[in-house]
Amino acid sequence: MKSWIVKLTAVTSLLGLVACGPQATEKAAQATPQQTYEWKMVTTWPKNFPGLGRGPETFAEYVDKMSGGRLKVKVYGAGEVVPWDQVFDAVSAGTVEMGHSAGYYWKGKALTAQLFAAIPFGMNVQEMNGWFHYGGGIELWRETYKPFGVIPFAGGNTGVQMAGWFKKEINSIEDLQGLKMRIPGLGGEVLKKLGGVPVAMSGGELFTALQTGALDATEWVGPYNDRAFGLYKAANYYYYSGWHEPGTALEFIVNEKAYNSLPDDLKAIVEVATKAVNQDMLDEYTARNSEAMHSLQTEHNVDMRPLPAEVMAQLKAASDEVLLEQAAADAQFAKVLASYQAFQRSASAYHKISELEYYKNRE
Repeated sequence: MKSWIVKLTAVTSLLGLVACGPQATEKAAQATPQQTYEWKMVTTWPKNFPGLGRGPETFAEYVDKMSGGRLKVKVYGAGEVVPWDQVFDAVSAGTVEMGHSAGYYWKGKALTAQLFAAIPFGMNVQEMNGWFHYGGGIELWRETYKPFGVIPFAGGNTGVQMAGWFKKEINSIEDLQGLKMRIPGLGGEVLKKLGGVPVAMSGGELFTALQTGALDATEWVGPYNDRAFGLYKAANYYYYSGWHEPGTALEFIVNEKAYNSLPDDLKAIVEVATKAVNQDMLDEYTARNSEAMHSLQTEHNVDMRPLPAEVMAQLKAASDEVLLEQAAADAQFAKVLASYQAFQRSASAYHKISELEYYKNRE
């Protein structure tokens, strides 16, 4: 008798929900507790550093709001959990769920990783984003990181960078001989080929290294970030343009197991938030670099000048040699480079009659 009463009660409850319509069903669903996730994100940048450091914080804010608090991401600056150059290792090992950095720092693990950050005399930010999202770049990026259990997403872009801060004038290629310069990735390989000494160093160490003579020169990003570090107080000459990093792409990297543990809606939120930050960071640099450049020139009397045409030509020739050498040494590098360069040729052909012509006519 009792079993019939239980069954009748259950049926009555169900009929009551149906009779009340979708609103009652929705309320019942809302009453069901949903799993929450707490992630850690480590970065290569000082905590809350303008541009680079704010991007991860903005991502965490977007994810928290879009998920209704179901996915919370706590962001750590360089050195708070792991050193600046161990972000990839921490994400790969699952020590943390996420990281924010740039691919050229991982060339010791995957030579190809450099191509997803910047190539000397390569694509600008518009072209890089086009290649990533509509030219097969993101698929090649994920293929490259797959053996490490890491999933990459485009995570911001600085646009064209500056050539850097130098303690002496650069009048010829001979002035690069023996020059100790902080410069990562393929740009560093080019400097080495021309007789310079590339140095790996975190942003927070640059000012002291220039002051003490540990460095003769450094590139960092551009006026907005370089002013924040006070680099104008430690070097006399500020050269442009950023031949080595014409559109530096940053990356959000996610531990594959952690990502796969998320329900589909949270996965989508992570992806959408990375795309939002990818654009937002570029917007910030576009707005802030121009103001900072004006400030450096008018308030701090910074000597800004272009690298000599002869030096640029030799940097370009050396860059071509470095790319050929690295492609010959690594099959994956060669595969990705072929895709990259094919997209660059196509985009450049259009930009010659669109962007370039417009700039010329606007002036």
